Amino acid sequence: MTIRYLYASDLTSAPELAADMFRDRSAQFRDRMGWDVTVDEFGWETDRYDRLDPLYVIAEDAAGGHAGSMRFLPTTGPTMLAEVFPNLTGGGAIRSPLIWECTRFCLSPAAGRGAARQLLLAASELGFGMGLTHALGVFDAPMTRIYRRLGWEPEVLGSEDGISAGIWTFSAATHDRLCGMVGVHPSQSRHWFEAAFGGFLPLPVGA
Repeated sequence: MTIRYLYASDLTSAPELAADMFRDRSAQFRDRMGWDVTVDEFGWETDRYDRLDPLYVIAEDAAGGHAGSMRFLPTTGPTMLAEVFPNLTGGGAIRSPLIWECTRFCLSPAAGRGAARQLLLAASELGFGMGLTHALGVFDAPMTRIYRRLGWEPEVLGSEDGISAGIWTFSAATHDRLCGMVGVHPSQSRHWFEAAFGGFLPLPVGA
Protein backbone atom coordinates (compact mmCIF):
# COMPACT_ATOMS: atom_id res chain seq x y z
CA MET A 1 0.00 0.00 0.00
CA THR A 2 1.10 3.55 -0.79
CA ILE A 3 -0.75 6.81 -0.21
CA ARG A 4 -0.51 9.57 -2.82
CA TYR A 5 -1.53 13.21 -2.39
CA LEU A 6 -2.08 14.86 -5.78
CA TYR A 7 -3.74 18.09 -6.81
CA ALA A 8 -5.83 17.88 -9.97
CA SER A 9 -3.20 19.94 -11.76
CA ASP A 10 -0.64 17.24 -10.92
CA LEU A 11 -2.65 14.25 -12.17
CA THR A 12 -0.77 14.39 -15.48
CA SER A 13 2.21 12.96 -13.59
CA ALA A 14 0.17 9.80 -12.88
CA PRO A 15 -2.20 9.44 -15.87
CA GLU A 16 -3.01 5.75 -15.45
CA LEU A 17 -3.73 6.18 -11.74
CA ALA A 18 -6.00 9.14 -12.50
CA ALA A 19 -7.85 7.20 -15.20
CA ASP A 20 -8.37 4.28 -12.82
CA MET A 21 -9.73 6.63 -10.15
CA PHE A 22 -12.29 8.32 -12.40
CA ARG A 23 -13.40 5.01 -13.90
CA ASP A 24 -13.79 3.50 -10.44
CA ARG A 25 -15.86 6.51 -9.44
CA SER A 26 -18.16 5.75 -12.37
CA ALA A 27 -18.41 2.11 -11.31
CA GLN A 28 -19.27 3.06 -7.74
CA PHE A 29 -21.49 6.10 -8.03
CA ARG A 30 -23.32 5.39 -11.31
CA ASP A 31 -23.29 1.60 -11.64
CA ARG A 32 -23.47 0.37 -8.05
CA MET A 33 -25.19 3.25 -6.26
CA GLY A 34 -27.37 4.55 -9.09
CA TRP A 35 -26.47 8.21 -8.67
CA ASP A 36 -27.30 10.70 -11.42
CA VAL A 37 -23.71 11.60 -12.31
CA THR A 38 -21.91 12.64 -15.48
CA VAL A 39 -19.74 10.01 -17.17
CA ASP A 40 -17.78 10.92 -20.31
CA GLU A 41 -16.85 8.87 -23.35
CA PHE A 42 -13.79 7.50 -21.53
CA GLY A 43 -15.93 6.14 -18.69
CA TRP A 44 -14.73 8.83 -16.28
CA GLU A 45 -17.08 10.21 -13.63
CA THR A 46 -16.30 13.86 -12.97
CA ASP A 47 -18.17 16.99 -11.91
CA ARG A 48 -17.46 20.69 -11.76
CA TYR A 49 -15.63 20.41 -8.45
CA ASP A 50 -12.94 18.35 -10.19
CA ARG A 51 -12.23 21.47 -12.24
CA LEU A 52 -11.39 23.54 -9.15
CA ASP A 53 -7.96 21.91 -8.65
CA PRO A 54 -8.97 19.82 -5.63
CA LEU A 55 -6.50 17.74 -3.67
CA TYR A 56 -6.97 13.98 -4.17
CA VAL A 57 -5.91 11.46 -1.57
CA ILE A 58 -5.33 8.17 -3.36
CA ALA A 59 -4.53 4.74 -1.93
CA GLU A 60 -2.52 2.64 -4.39
CA ASP A 61 -2.68 -1.13 -4.43
CA ALA A 62 0.39 -3.36 -4.64
CA ALA A 63 0.52 -2.97 -8.43
CA GLY A 64 0.33 0.81 -8.27
CA GLY A 65 -3.34 0.92 -9.31
CA HIS A 66 -6.22 2.79 -7.72
CA ALA A 67 -7.53 1.12 -4.56
CA GLY A 68 -9.48 4.08 -3.21
CA SER A 69 -9.59 7.85 -3.15
CA MET A 70 -11.16 11.02 -1.75
CA ARG A 71 -11.36 14.62 -2.94
CA PHE A 72 -10.65 17.66 -0.74
CA LEU A 73 -11.48 21.33 -1.26
CA PRO A 74 -11.15 24.25 1.18
CA THR A 75 -14.48 25.54 2.44
CA THR A 76 -13.37 29.11 1.74
CA GLY A 77 -14.30 28.41 -1.90
CA PRO A 78 -17.12 26.55 -3.67
CA THR A 79 -18.12 23.28 -2.00
CA MET A 80 -20.74 20.65 -2.64
CA LEU A 81 -22.24 21.04 0.83
CA ALA A 82 -22.71 24.80 0.46
CA GLU A 83 -23.98 24.75 -3.13
CA VAL A 84 -25.78 21.44 -3.61
CA PHE A 85 -26.86 20.37 -0.11
CA PRO A 86 -27.27 23.61 1.92
CA ASN A 87 -30.45 22.16 3.43
CA LEU A 88 -28.33 19.70 5.42
CA THR A 89 -26.81 22.54 7.47
CA GLY A 90 -29.92 24.68 7.80
CA GLY A 91 -29.08 26.81 4.78
CA GLY A 92 -25.96 28.36 6.25
CA ALA A 93 -22.57 27.65 4.62
CA ILE A 94 -19.67 26.53 6.81
CA ARG A 95 -16.57 28.44 5.74
CA SER A 96 -13.20 28.45 7.46
CA PRO A 97 -9.56 28.13 6.35
CA LEU A 98 -9.25 25.43 9.01
CA ILE A 99 -12.06 23.26 7.58
CA TRP A 100 -11.91 21.41 4.24
CA GLU A 101 -14.64 19.44 2.51
CA CYS A 102 -14.12 15.78 1.62
CA THR A 103 -16.25 14.23 -1.14
CA ARG A 104 -16.23 11.34 -3.61
CA PHE A 105 -15.06 8.70 -1.12
CA CYS A 106 -14.53 5.87 -3.60
CA LEU A 107 -13.25 2.31 -3.38
CA SER A 108 -12.15 0.21 -6.33
CA PRO A 109 -14.25 -2.93 -6.88
CA ALA A 110 -10.98 -4.84 -6.42
CA ALA A 111 -9.85 -2.96 -3.28
CA GLY A 112 -8.62 -4.95 -0.33
CA ARG A 113 -10.47 -4.99 2.96
CA GLY A 114 -8.22 -2.37 4.52
CA ALA A 115 -8.48 0.30 1.81
CA ALA A 116 -11.28 2.30 3.44
CA ARG A 117 -9.48 2.56 6.75
CA GLN A 118 -6.24 3.47 4.94
CA LEU A 119 -8.05 6.39 3.34
CA LEU A 120 -9.31 7.61 6.70
CA LEU A 121 -5.76 7.50 8.05
CA ALA A 122 -4.58 9.46 5.00
CA ALA A 123 -7.31 12.04 5.59
CA SER A 124 -6.21 12.37 9.19
CA GLU A 125 -2.60 12.87 8.09
CA LEU A 126 -3.73 15.51 5.62
CA GLY A 127 -5.54 17.37 8.38
CA PHE A 128 -2.47 17.52 10.56
CA GLY A 129 -0.17 18.36 7.68
CA MET A 130 -2.38 21.22 6.52
CA GLY A 131 -3.01 22.50 10.04
CA LEU A 132 -6.76 21.85 9.83
CA THR A 133 -9.19 21.33 12.69
CA HIS A 134 -12.10 19.62 10.89
CA ALA A 135 -13.28 18.02 7.67
CA LEU A 136 -16.80 18.20 6.26
CA GLY A 137 -18.49 15.60 4.11
CA VAL A 138 -21.75 14.59 2.45
CA PHE A 139 -22.56 10.89 2.39
CA ASP A 140 -25.33 8.31 2.29
CA ALA A 141 -26.82 8.18 5.77
CA PRO A 142 -26.00 4.47 6.35
CA MET A 143 -22.29 5.35 5.98
CA THR A 144 -22.39 6.77 9.52
CA ARG A 145 -22.36 3.24 10.93
CA ILE A 146 -19.56 2.24 8.57
CA TYR A 147 -17.40 5.19 9.62
CA ARG A 148 -18.00 4.22 13.25
CA ARG A 149 -16.83 0.68 12.51
CA LEU A 150 -13.78 1.98 10.64
CA GLY A 151 -12.70 3.99 13.66
CA TRP A 152 -13.53 7.61 12.85
CA GLU A 153 -17.15 8.63 13.11
CA PRO A 154 -18.38 12.10 12.09
CA GLU A 155 -20.80 14.25 14.01
CA VAL A 156 -23.93 14.32 11.86
CA LEU A 157 -25.03 17.89 11.13
CA GLY A 158 -28.22 17.06 9.30
CA SER A 159 -29.97 14.39 7.22
CA GLU A 160 -32.64 14.45 4.54
CA ASP A 161 -33.82 11.90 1.97
CA GLY A 162 -31.14 9.40 2.97
CA ILE A 163 -28.27 11.91 2.64
CA SER A 164 -26.30 13.21 5.61
CA ALA A 165 -23.74 15.92 6.23
CA GLY A 166 -21.11 15.31 8.86
CA ILE A 167 -18.06 16.89 10.39
CA TRP A 168 -14.91 15.03 11.46
CA THR A 169 -12.57 16.40 14.14
CA PHE A 170 -8.84 15.95 13.66
CA SER A 171 -7.18 14.72 16.86
CA ALA A 172 -3.98 12.99 17.88
CA ALA A 173 -5.94 10.26 19.66
CA THR A 174 -7.93 9.43 16.53
CA HIS A 175 -4.79 9.49 14.40
CA ASP A 176 -2.95 7.11 16.72
CA ARG A 177 -5.95 4.78 16.81
CA LEU A 178 -6.19 4.70 13.01
CA CYS A 179 -2.47 4.00 12.70
CA GLY A 180 -2.91 1.03 15.02
CA MET A 181 -5.96 -0.27 13.19
CA VAL A 182 -4.28 0.04 9.79
CA GLY A 183 -1.00 -1.39 11.07
CA VAL A 184 1.06 1.60 9.89
CA HIS A 185 3.62 3.37 12.05
CA PRO A 186 2.92 7.12 12.39
CA SER A 187 6.30 7.84 10.81
CA GLN A 188 5.29 5.95 7.67
CA SER A 189 2.03 7.84 7.44
CA ARG A 190 3.98 11.08 7.76
CA HIS A 191 6.47 9.94 5.12
CA TRP A 192 3.72 9.58 2.50
CA PHE A 193 2.56 13.11 3.21
CA GLU A 194 6.08 14.56 3.18
CA ALA A 195 6.82 12.79 -0.10
CA ALA A 196 4.15 15.00 -1.65
CA PHE A 197 4.60 18.24 0.25
CA GLY A 198 7.93 18.14 2.04
CA GLY A 199 6.44 18.43 5.50
CA PHE A 200 3.98 20.95 6.96
CA LEU A 201 2.20 22.81 4.18
CA PRO A 202 0.91 26.25 5.19
CA LEU A 203 -2.52 27.36 4.10
CA PRO A 204 -2.63 29.49 0.94
CA VAL A 205 -2.29 33.23 1.41
CA GLY A 206 -5.73 34.78 1.67
CA ALA A 207 -7.50 31.50 2.43
